[in-house]
Amino acid sequence: MTKRFVVGTRMSQAVMHGGQIHIAGQVADDRKASLEEQTRQVLGKIDALLKEAGGSKSRLLSVNVFLPHIGDFDRMNAVYDAWIDPANPPARACVEARLADPDLRVEMTAIGFVE
Repeated sequence: MTKRFVVGTRMSQAVMHGGQIHIAGQVADDRKASLEEQTRQVLGKIDALLKEAGGSKSRLLSVNVFLPHIGDFDRMNAVYDAWIDPANPPARACVEARLADPDLRVEMTAIGFVE
């Protein structure tokens, strides 16, 4: 069975299938916020989608991070490291990539599971 969360005309913010939840690219609502605050907002959205699907950050399988300025890597990681479940860290990739809006400082996708 497939279940979609926060369905829009172009995409769903998350899709659950076969016990896995696939979370679409999440960006901050406040595009003028600092990198650290944008990172907190993105992780908060991931938390909310995982919770809505019955999962949690301890059940993350992978996270992909997109930064338009790879020089922000350490600052983003300071927020990410404080958020992630250290007993259950997911696989992760981080790449430098131009984002859809020049004011966006970070975007993340994630895959988790529910039981």
